[in-house]
Amino acid sequence: MDLLTSKTVLIVYAHQSPGSFNAAVREVAMEELKEQGYRVVVSDLYAMNFRANATQDDIIGDLTNPELFQYGEETMHAWMEGRLSDDIVAEQRKVLEAELIIFQFPLYWFSVPAIMKGWMDRVLTQGFAFSLQNMYNNGIFKEKKAMLSFTTGATQTMFRPDGINGDINVTLWPLQNGTLHFCGFQVLPPQVFWSPAHCPPPVRTAMLDGWRARLKGLLAEKPLTFAPCDDWHKVNYCLNLLSAFLKPIRLNDHNKWTKTNKPCSRI
Repeated sequence: MDLLTSKTVLIVYAHQSPGSFNAAVREVAMEELKEQGYRVVVSDLYAMNFRANATQDDIIGDLTNPELFQYGEETMHAWMEGRLSDDIVAEQRKVLEAELIIFQFPLYWFSVPAIMKGWMDRVLTQGFAFSLQNMYNNGIFKEKKAMLSFTTGATQTMFRPDGINGDINVTLWPLQNGTLHFCGFQVLPPQVFWSPAHCPPPVRTAMLDGWRARLKGLLAEKPLTFAPCDDWHKVNYCLNLLSAFLKPIRLNDHNKWTKTNKPCSRI
């Protein structure tokens, strides 16, 4: 298939078992998107034995500062000079070709599995995926879309604002805003499969059917809304956002907190 005439979707996949529900979700995505004419590329991280730890082995040749190794700085220079390791270069090429990236995984400790976190750490390098001049809505990948698709062990009620695990939107904030949107991606709403291991087969089948139906219009969906960089700098948006986040804390802990307290230790 000609890369110049076809649109590409990259699925970054992290599950070890081919018989898992995550595997079934991935297969549905591959089938449906191919039917729509998309070229689908899968990075099966466990099958690839993708290395998760970000080290100086990711850099070919001499370090800029061998006495004080700084991963971000060194990989930026290596990217500019074409000295990143082959596995990183291969994944970065997939990112460049993709119109949409779907991260498919089981939720581990309220985040992605370590192997997927390693993919983010090693592939989304400074210069390639972000810079201090180009981030968030002005980010390098602002013309691309990305989304999280994952399974949970807990039920949906446990991830509500009043649930024991707290609001799922807060759980996903570091990934959706701090990683994907930071790089400029338009982040589509997550696809959450609530506790499939504890659901009967008909419910799991319905979950997959719902996913297939969503995929039919996925690329046309409206992305999530985040604070724009321009407003942040123009009207000190930072303080307004902190105020919004800290308001529930002040209400629930009013004996210890006032408007004059510094919020850093609580965040």
